[in-house]
Amino acid sequence: MATPEAALDWADLPDPSSQVFEDPYRDLSPEQFDDILYVVRLRGRLQQDSGSEEERQKWQALLIETEDALAAEGIDVDWLLDQREVVTERRRKAGTDGNQQFDGQTITLAGFAIPSPSDPDGRPVAYLVPERGMCSHMPPPPPNQMIRVRLNGDWTPSYFHEPVRLTGKLTIDPSVHNMMVVDGLMPMNATFQLETERVETLETEADRLEWKQHAADRIRAAGNRKTGGAKASE
Repeated sequence: MATPEAALDWADLPDPSSQVFEDPYRDLSPEQFDDILYVVRLRGRLQQDSGSEEERQKWQALLIETEDALAAEGIDVDWLLDQREVVTERRRKAGTDGNQQFDGQTITLAGFAIPSPSDPDGRPVAYLVPERGMCSHMPPPPPNQMIRVRLNGDWTPSYFHEPVRLTGKLTIDPSVHNMMVVDGLMPMNATFQLETERVETLETEADRLEWKQHAADRIRAAGNRKTGGAKASE
C-alpha cells in the first residue's frame, strides 16, 4: 500500500525546538541598537593609538554619555556584547535546523521552483522556495526554508519561480551549491532534499497577468509588422 503523504506548510519545516530562544537584542529599539554600535565604535577608537588629545577627550565624553544613557534604560552594554556569539549561534540553528519529524517522510508542499543545473548523474534538479523572487531579486530564504529537489524527469521548471506543488520523499540533507541566477552567482544553501514522485504545476493571478501582458505585446508587435510600423523589421 502506498504511504499517505503529509501535506506541509513552510512553517512546518524548521526544527520547533530551535525556534524559541532568548535573544536580548530582539527587545532593543532601533535607537538603542544604534547606541550600542556607537559604543563599540567609540571603544575601538580609544583602544587605537590615533586621534589628537582633544579628539580622544571628546570620544571619551561621548562614550560615557552614551553608556550612561543606556544604563538609565536598564541596558547592560557589556553583558549584551558578551552575548553576541551565543545569540549568533542560536539564530544560526533557528535558520538551519530541520524538523526531524518529517525526515524520510513522503510529503506534499507548494512553492516556487527555480531551475538548476542537473546532478552529475544526469538527474534534473530544481530548488523550491516559499516566495516568488527569492534568490533572484530578493535575498535567499534561511536554509531550512529552501529545498533542493531531485526531479523524476517528467517535468522541469520552464522559468524562474514557477508555482508548483511537489510530492516526494523529504530528507534532512544539508547542501550548498553555487549557481547562476538572475542577479549573478548565488550560493544555494538548503537544509532539505526532496526526491519527487509527483509534480503539479499551479497558476497564480500574477502568472495570468504576466501571460496577458506578454500576449498583448505579441499582438501589438504583429500589428506593427503588418502595418509597416516602427517595429516592422522585427
